[in-house]
Amino acid sequence: MTLNRRGFLKISGAGAAAALTGCATQPGASAARARVVVVGAGFGGATCAKYLRQWGPNIDVTLIEPNDKFVSCPISNWVIGGLRSMDDITHGYDKLPRHGIKMVKDTVVAIDPAKRTIKTRGGASIGYDRLVLAPGIEILTDTVKGFKEAEAAGKVVHAWKAGAQTAQLRKQLEAMPDGGTFVMSVPTAPYRCPPGPYERACMVAHYFKQAKPRSKITLLDGNPDIASKKALFMDAWNTFYPGMIDYRPNNAPLAVDGGTMTVTTEFDAVKGDVLNVVPKQRAGELCALAGARNDSAGNWCTVNFATFESTTVPNVHIIGDSVLSSLPKSGHMATNMAKVCAAAIVELLAGRQPDPIPVVANTCYSATSGTTSGYVANVYRFEAGKGYVNQPEGGATGKGDELNFSYNASWAKNIWAEVLS
Repeated sequence: MTLNRRGFLKISGAGAAAALTGCATQPGASAARARVVVVGAGFGGATCAKYLRQWGPNIDVTLIEPNDKFVSCPISNWVIGGLRSMDDITHGYDKLPRHGIKMVKDTVVAIDPAKRTIKTRGGASIGYDRLVLAPGIEILTDTVKGFKEAEAAGKVVHAWKAGAQTAQLRKQLEAMPDGGTFVMSVPTAPYRCPPGPYERACMVAHYFKQAKPRSKITLLDGNPDIASKKALFMDAWNTFYPGMIDYRPNNAPLAVDGGTMTVTTEFDAVKGDVLNVVPKQRAGELCALAGARNDSAGNWCTVNFATFESTTVPNVHIIGDSVLSSLPKSGHMATNMAKVCAAAIVELLAGRQPDPIPVVANTCYSATSGTTSGYVANVYRFEAGKGYVNQPEGGATGKGDELNFSYNASWAKNIWAEVLS
């Protein structure tokens, strides 16, 4: 299926925001000085706080975030591959307060949905009328025996939350001898950024091709096949990195030994010079504090997809990677969830019904070499009883190229500006 880029962009990004709801046409109709607290200033949380203020200027919005800086997971693989630096993916929150958002640098340690209050590590008690949780993911390191010990010893990283481990993994690759082996694992779905592990393999292979051409990559996939953009990545591996990437499906890591630098699966014991094991994931701990991590396994959050309000905890909304859905766990999708959620909250606080059929869009680029990228882009419309249904406007590339590499870089700059400016 081919994608008409011009047509897609009409309903993606800012276009999708206009399609989400009619509330933006009456921004001042919300109840006077209603209080909304947003926890987590990533792609979803920062976007939600911003649009709550734009569409509901009479709403008091507090955004709680423990970190000083925003570090982008999208493009972090480019840092690992040597195409960008940590400075390139690190941005400040200094522009958000100009929207009237109250920024609080702290960590939430307790949530009382009955009293509608949250408590922070710094001792603050903050009340809310509506609470938005955007905590991202929790890495289940306990699911891989020995991981915590090896991580503490600096022998293994997951680097699945962009930051210090991103820089650490890059340094480990730089220190690895030519002819060494990089061992990476792919968690079983669902997990943050489905194409991310395969893009990382491409970026590491690109670096090896330039600096350590005798080195190899062993990619241990917990899934039965490449989980996203298979045609794109298979083309890249065959075209740019023939013989360099040993891909092994159905090989989830069971244990890590930092002493022998070995990753053990059900079938193999694989030794490497650099170990990048990515364990299974679940909704962030904040969701558990609110009692909203409520699927059958207690891992993810079920929500009303027209509002993103928890199905079990009234007045608490969850957006981003923590949500249980068929929608991709991506930064772009988190911003679209945030706009639907913000629009719905403005309507609910004004005593009106939210848009019953919101539309969201997702664009996800993946670099396949130092000069080529491919994309997948889709539009989803909410249908009662079905959830978000993929629309025919979407599509994907089966081969990376230089034009999409430039689009990839521009997409990152534009979405960072959208979230943080």
